Amino acid sequence: MKFYILLQIISFILALTVSDKVRRKDRQITDKAMIEKFLTEQSIIRLGYYDKQNDEVYVVPLNYGYVIENDQYIFYMHGGQKGRKFELTKDGPKVGFEIDGNYELVRGDVACKHSAKYQSIIGTGKIEIINDIEEKKKGMDIIMQHATGKTGFEYGQKMLEVLGIYKLTATKLTCKGNL
Repeated sequence: MKFYILLQIISFILALTVSDKVRRKDRQITDKAMIEKFLTEQSIIRLGYYDKQNDEVYVVPLNYGYVIENDQYIFYMHGGQKGRKFELTKDGPKVGFEIDGNYELVRGDVACKHSAKYQSIIGTGKIEIINDIEEKKKGMDIIMQHATGKTGFEYGQKMLEVLGIYKLTATKLTCKGNL
């Protein structure tokens, strides 16, 4: 059983380290406007952590907001300042991430003729916990703008003090689709 789990972990890590290489080049999307449109339309990012203590991969879905600064994708997520995600972020700043959407089953006459329309982003990056109150506000503004299309929210001091803001700076990001 441990060997099987180790194989899964190695496969996951290998997939992340070659995430900028797409097997089906005809499905790779490099147009920045298409990538940004996709990111704007989606609402869930999945973070993949390697949990050394439990010797397993932990994947958590989160709402996000993003910005592009100096051609670098930066994602903001929120949560508590305790729990597994918080501890794993403190323990190891490297994560994998995934966003998918636009899924539609394309039916065929036989099983192997079925296909799917989809779009996805896979990447790796460095994640950190934001402690500075002004940067927490910035992160929340980006998340709320993405989620609601609105700006100008007020955040109470007490809420900002207990709120966990996670900042993921993508080091690799690959977009793929069958549209």
